[in-house]
Amino acid sequence: MITLTYDVIVIGGGGAGLAAAIEARLLGREVLLLEKNPALGGSTAWSIGSITASATPHQIKHGIKDRPADHWADMPAFAGELAPRDNDELRRILCEEIPDAFRWLLECGVRFYGPVAEPPHGKPRMHTVLPNSGSYIYHLQRRARHLGVEILTNLRACELLSEGGRVCGVRCIDGREFRARGGVVLAAGDFTNSPELKARFMGPQEAKIEGVNPTATGDGQLMAEKLGARILNGDLALGPEIRFIPPARDTLVRLLPPWPALAVFMQWTLEHLPQAILRPFLMSFLTTALAPSPALFHNGAILVNKQGRRFCDERERPAYHLPDQPEQLAYILIDQRLAALFSTWPNFVSTAPGVAYAYIPDYRRSRPDIYTEADSPEELAHKLRMDARQLGATLAEYNGSVQSGSPAHDVAHRPMPLVKAPFTALGPVRAVFVHNEGGLGVDTAHRVLDQDAKPIPGLYAAGSTGQGGLLLKGHGHHLAWAFVSGRRAGRFAAFDAVSEDLH
Repeated sequence: MITLTYDVIVIGGGGAGLAAAIEARLLGREVLLLEKNPALGGSTAWSIGSITASATPHQIKHGIKDRPADHWADMPAFAGELAPRDNDELRRILCEEIPDAFRWLLECGVRFYGPVAEPPHGKPRMHTVLPNSGSYIYHLQRRARHLGVEILTNLRACELLSEGGRVCGVRCIDGREFRARGGVVLAAGDFTNSPELKARFMGPQEAKIEGVNPTATGDGQLMAEKLGARILNGDLALGPEIRFIPPARDTLVRLLPPWPALAVFMQWTLEHLPQAILRPFLMSFLTTALAPSPALFHNGAILVNKQGRRFCDERERPAYHLPDQPEQLAYILIDQRLAALFSTWPNFVSTAPGVAYAYIPDYRRSRPDIYTEADSPEELAHKLRMDARQLGATLAEYNGSVQSGSPAHDVAHRPMPLVKAPFTALGPVRAVFVHNEGGLGVDTAHRVLDQDAKPIPGLYAAGSTGQGGLLLKGHGHHLAWAFVSGRRAGRFAAFDAVSEDLH
């Protein structure tokens, strides 16, 4: 089998990997990008698509004066008591370089709507990609291929090769090997779908819960650990949280092609058309696979599994109990009183940052596949193919505990039992991890560090794989880090190839 040699090898075809490959290629290096899935995208393609940045053309257009230093100063408020665990140096790099990365994305053809406010940011900084997160991959893939990056999909890297203490290539699961004269960049995402790593860093119950991205299995972290690298903040994650299952078919918004002309038109309509006209369109996006508000449960909604049994106190981390239920699915049950309450502001069912709020009527109209209504519990059970006696017994027990103020169920504060028809089931819902913070330790040149905090020669990491202890709380920071760190890691790996040439 012939072993091919490149200057830079990038593992992972999401936003960070594509950014790394493009930057290395722009410096004249021969670049190979390996992606284990049939298509590029990674967690970038699964995301809502928000990116948070200061000093953007969009801010300037709206007269917003914002600086990277202000962005840097605001970020610890998102981390709260975890702020001491943050990597201040990497946070400064993120905030100082995202303005340039944002303009780079614009140059690549990506378009945005915004900015919108997200407290505790002191200024509106969140920008939403148009028409969807696939736009990042569409435009970056085109640019990478145009520049001559070699891209191989359906090819999973499984082992890093080293000689004399230096990473010199990668072995793939089919036995093929590729050599790197300069550096190998790990950009394979997080480990939200790795039972092994979740069990080690989070716990056995977390290990049962899947990630939004089913192929985010921590490949980069696992390969680097074999060479002495270490994972930082592996116990921190967004989630687990309850989310509605996605539609069986992509919604209109997900199907929209990421053409620049269409994105520009969407940007204009979002800025100029009345909400009454835009709302049906926005709802088709908003009600896809987002999280139900905890306020539903604090106002009396309950969770039942597919057998019709209530299995937890819904206000106490219900996502941790879902993996132990049949098919790991459940339904949110409400009555007419709660449906009316969650039909208007401020009681929304779901929200997408910077887009809109969704209420019960929006789910009734936009997601009939997860909205079931009936005039009685028995009819509702029939429609859900659920045991009617069990569901009836569940509601009777719950309502009795509410009316009696039974401390055993700790629901005495709930205002009313679920007795007013019609009854509605929202779901199924499932428990998921959206992303986690457990990345490899890296220095400010994105070189992977060993247990003694010394760089492993020839090995770089970007995005979630190379998060380096950086805390990315708040919306839009993970994508911002993907593009900032990806571009930088690609450049440093390319410079490593120059050093090799000099030898």
